[in-house]
Amino acid sequence: MAKIAAVKNQDNFTETCSSIISGVITFFLMLLVSVFPLIYHNSYFDILETKYQCFYMLVLGMAAVILVLSLIMLVVDFNEFKGEHAKALFSSLAPKNWKSTFHPADIAVLVFWVVCLISTLQSEYMFEAFWGNEGRYSGLFLITIYVLFYFLISRCWKVRRWVLQLFLLSGLIMCYIGITDYFQMDVLNFRGGMKPEQSTIFTSTVGNINTYTAYVSLLMGFSAGEFLSAKGIWKSLWYYVCLNVAFVAIVMGCSDNAYLAIGVMFAFLPFAAFGSRRGGLRYLLMISGFTSVIQCIDMINQKCADTVIGLDSLFQLLVNFRWLALVVIGFWVITVAYYIFVYRGKSERDALGNRWKRIWAAGLAFVVLAVIFALLDANILGHETRYGDLGRYLVFNDSWGTNRGYIWRKSFELYRDFPILHKLFGYGPDTFGIMTTQAFKFEMIDATGQVFDSAHNEYLQFLLTIGPIGLAAYLTFQISSVRRMLKKNIGAPCALGCACAIVCYGFQALVNLNLPIATPMMWFLLSVGVATRGNKANGVTKL
Repeated sequence: MAKIAAVKNQDNFTETCSSIISGVITFFLMLLVSVFPLIYHNSYFDILETKYQCFYMLVLGMAAVILVLSLIMLVVDFNEFKGEHAKALFSSLAPKNWKSTFHPADIAVLVFWVVCLISTLQSEYMFEAFWGNEGRYSGLFLITIYVLFYFLISRCWKVRRWVLQLFLLSGLIMCYIGITDYFQMDVLNFRGGMKPEQSTIFTSTVGNINTYTAYVSLLMGFSAGEFLSAKGIWKSLWYYVCLNVAFVAIVMGCSDNAYLAIGVMFAFLPFAAFGSRRGGLRYLLMISGFTSVIQCIDMINQKCADTVIGLDSLFQLLVNFRWLALVVIGFWVITVAYYIFVYRGKSERDALGNRWKRIWAAGLAFVVLAVIFALLDANILGHETRYGDLGRYLVFNDSWGTNRGYIWRKSFELYRDFPILHKLFGYGPDTFGIMTTQAFKFEMIDATGQVFDSAHNEYLQFLLTIGPIGLAAYLTFQISSVRRMLKKNIGAPCALGCACAIVCYGFQALVNLNLPIATPMMWFLLSVGVATRGNKANGVTKL
């Protein structure tokens, strides 16, 4: 009986310690998701510094409190249980147990951090590589904060869904401000001190429209995944409202990176949606909602032409489509018909079968091949005129993507001329701006009228700053995390929403920056998605 009581006391101690640490993380995450998206200081002039400081101070504060509590728990463990819990913890971290302790995402993110450390140490600009102060503050310091943040959440937090609802709520407020900016209302009075030609490229409490749409893509992806998997009318309605607000916000954000996120979301979700009749219905509702949003924005642009900023990206082609109204009506008719003839009276768990997923995969493969053909036809054979307005998106030259074509070409030329050590480990985290200004500053200004301190492609930037090994580790980290969420945890709360958000972020990053404004929320959702599997499955005994 004494042994049973001792074991029970040990279990109670473990559970108490875990609950306390999880509670601390919950408190700081509550601050993060509610304060971080909305905080500002001097309008857009120091928005990057403000968000950066807010994020790292919250994470360091969380880590400091957890460290103090862990030391107290360690003392109690040695006094009351002769250090049994500490021994079990350190034993699980021994090299012989790494296979069961660390899953592929953990290993990949650790390799990513080690490569960033090596890249910093071998950089000619070690100080700048550490702090990222000559770039966008994404140096080794912030990367370390990201990795620490990931392990604290994925290993020590018991997921509280209300924190994710708070993330959506603060996101809706941010989207509301962005939508009012599209109507040039300037409710925060941010644009008064800005140059008129720059006033429309900054919005909401985020800053540049590219970063704004990157943040909204996370909200959109998470809302879509949760709507697809939610049970209950009120939860489903809440996520559907969030999703459609995100649709409005991301289109009115007027940034071309948005259509990459939207496109991959609609391409990705059928592999989860087509597993049930309910999933198929909700996917149709999402498409119908999106097309309705496009139609409404078209009507707004026509009726309020003197008030709104207007669209000048790929979305302009959508709203100008002459048969748009018929497309909207057609999707709603299909949705209603599906509900009446397929969904109604059937069990929600009746699977549509893998046949539909295979058909969808074949359709996507056909689309990819068609895009490849169009790219080759427009760029090599010179037939860009046959694609009309789409031609400017298909033909790659220096002016493509607001001069992204130029900086991408120069980036590959820079990497080609790197010495072998820099070819392996890059020039140092967030030192892209140093490279460009040293190598071709005046040529860059003459050609584009601006100085690029970022490649405007997250993966290309990593190639130059931390090398191919670091880039491969980062991609492996993201892909294996999403795979883990879907394969191991498809029925867990938030798993599909987090996975969809990461996929949306990952694709829009092909033409966007890695900034401590939207990127911290990507790490947050990725960490939460991994945490949904549960800490016992990670092989770590918690103290």
